[in-house]
Amino acid sequence: MTNEALLHRAQDVIKIETEGLKIAGEALGDDFIKSVRMIASALDAGGKIVVSGVGKNLHIAEKMSATLASTGSTSVVMNPIQAMHGDLGILADNDILLALSFSGESDELVKLIPAVKRLGVPVISMVGNTDNTLAGMSDALIPVIINKEACPFGMAPTTSTTATMAVGDALAMVLIDARHFVKENYAKLHPAGAIGRALVLRVYDIMRTGEKSVVLQLGATVQDAIMAMSSAKSGAALISDEKGMLCGIFTDGDLRRHLSESTDILKTVIESVMTTDPKSVKEDAYAIDVLRIFEQYRIDDLPVVNAANEIVGYVDIQDLPKMKVM
Repeated sequence: MTNEALLHRAQDVIKIETEGLKIAGEALGDDFIKSVRMIASALDAGGKIVVSGVGKNLHIAEKMSATLASTGSTSVVMNPIQAMHGDLGILADNDILLALSFSGESDELVKLIPAVKRLGVPVISMVGNTDNTLAGMSDALIPVIINKEACPFGMAPTTSTTATMAVGDALAMVLIDARHFVKENYAKLHPAGAIGRALVLRVYDIMRTGEKSVVLQLGATVQDAIMAMSSAKSGAALISDEKGMLCGIFTDGDLRRHLSESTDILKTVIESVMTTDPKSVKEDAYAIDVLRIFEQYRIDDLPVVNAANEIVGYVDIQDLPKMKVM
């Protein structure tokens, strides 16, 4: 195959799977809602989601269970083969089994369901169609409908596994809303690493204040700003009125842009070259909110204000790696 043919084939696979995801999303309906309600009730009663599958679906079950658990929906994985040899003890009162099988005919799962039923545990199957053995044995089902596999032989699970993973993500995200799982809860489950720190730390924990933060009043000159920024080793000067209210920001970038136009700007008043109405963040916001603002607006400097819009500090994007929040 030529290089062009190889690239075209790769793009075709992604196109097929993308189309499959669209179909899978549009196929979700009342069965999905029923399953969400059942799972939410089980979790609220102190139970957990036990996810099971065979082959590649067992790998998907591990990812799905991890996503559920990390977003507040207690979950574990159960290997159906091991379950028939003692691991069935994983199941407890108020639990619910989520069985993954695109064909709905996986022998190991089909044999497992009667034993699960005898324990009084409800079964939700995630299957490719409703006309199969597993679906008929389940209390509810989540259909994973696709058009075709990306495999040229229609045999290797490709689109179906991608769609199953995506529907699992949809289930986890819907449960976040249904069970009112909030950012503070997420932080408690991610205490380590950059995610945890960004969710736990508040802006007042990471912002620059005092001598490290430059605040000038309207009427100051560009020269005043440069000297103050150099002294504080700051990339920006925040501009306030006489009451301390945020009016603008002047950054290193602003200086470079205006120097390219004219070198005679040192005596220029700051309000004529500053950025007015800059993006800002409240002091009690989370560090993760700062990250989002930096990413969304592609800025490097962020004023911090209180509820009255008074300047209380400043966040420089260069400080975030030091705080290990990015």
